Amino acid sequence: MEPPAGEKINLDSFQVKKAVQALQAYLKSTSTKNVFMDESQQICLLLTLWKVPAQDQNIRIPLPYGLHTDSAEVCLFTRDEPNMSAEQTERFYKKLLTERGLKHSPKVIPFKALKTEYKPFEAKRRLLGNFDLFLADARILRRLPSHIGKHFYERKKVPLSVDLESKHIARDMERLIQGTTLKVTKKGSCCMVRVAHTGMTTDEVIENIVTTVNTISSKMHMKGKCIKVIHLKSHTSVALPIYTSDLSHLTLLEEELQKSGLTKGTQEIKKTHKKKAGLKRKSMEKTPLKMKKKKNVKAEPGKKADDVEDEEIPQLVPIETPVKKIKMETPAKAGPKKAPKPTAGKRNMKPRPGQRKPGKKAGKQTKKKVPSV
Repeated sequence: MEPPAGEKINLDSFQVKKAVQALQAYLKSTSTKNVFMDESQQICLLLTLWKVPAQDQNIRIPLPYGLHTDSAEVCLFTRDEPNMSAEQTERFYKKLLTERGLKHSPKVIPFKALKTEYKPFEAKRRLLGNFDLFLADARILRRLPSHIGKHFYERKKVPLSVDLESKHIARDMERLIQGTTLKVTKKGSCCMVRVAHTGMTTDEVIENIVTTVNTISSKMHMKGKCIKVIHLKSHTSVALPIYTSDLSHLTLLEEELQKSGLTKGTQEIKKTHKKKAGLKRKSMEKTPLKMKKKKNVKAEPGKKADDVEDEEIPQLVPIETPVKKIKMETPAKAGPKKAPKPTAGKRNMKPRPGQRKPGKKAGKQTKKKVPSV
């Protein structure tokens, strides 16, 4: 099942013509040289989407007036054919493209030659400046980023994928050379696409813009109106608005969501109802013991059923009354006892010269009792 395409956008031709003429006048006044008839300045469309896309997408757009002339330099990266050298592979693909009737004669560089001859940094910079457009065989496209370098991505000259095994190689390559490509990513809601250059007339630029917008709106994988604002600009100028979407489709979307019951308010209400229902079920499962016994008790003769329900059911295990524990007095913490100092008699001190050595029996002198008269 194909993803839904967006609605068609109707541009105001007067507004587009006014913006193109203003941009061309600005580029002509700011340039010191006569670069107005040159292809060095690119004219682009800046698209702002209503929301960030859910998936990446590459949209190929055929233009009525090509961005590159017949004299444009095109480079083609091919895979290495088995049992062939780099020169033999280059001759093989050149012969194949001429047999299929391709007007342009691109420079063919096999993958082996790219890894060896263009490995230095300066060689990559020279390769980038020598060609206007780069194409690559779809079988080796995922292996190219680590060999071509970051400058190809900074200058917006990323190689475009080509199926060299297709039967319509010439038609596909002509569309890529004469057309343009829009890369939509899920990293943001803005994207840019080249539609013309400063060497074109006003009518040619307007026709390219209308064709580009119609192709994008029909191929974009988003439901409803996907484009919010469209600006026209060059790399050095300000952005001139040429289209602004209205808010009519937003009310339609809200009505559809309300009918299907998928609005945020209804979703939250449903979640809360489900939680409450789950809690009620759990509380019903865990009924207290007293309520269960009341239903099973039969009324004695002479008593009503209401009196039986009011009576308290004796508890199986008696509840003990809590007894206050007597606080034990904690003895005061006594510090560590100091060891008694040794007496002079217990010390093993050597006698000084000329001093009498005390005897073992020398002790304390007892006082004699005086007889009473």
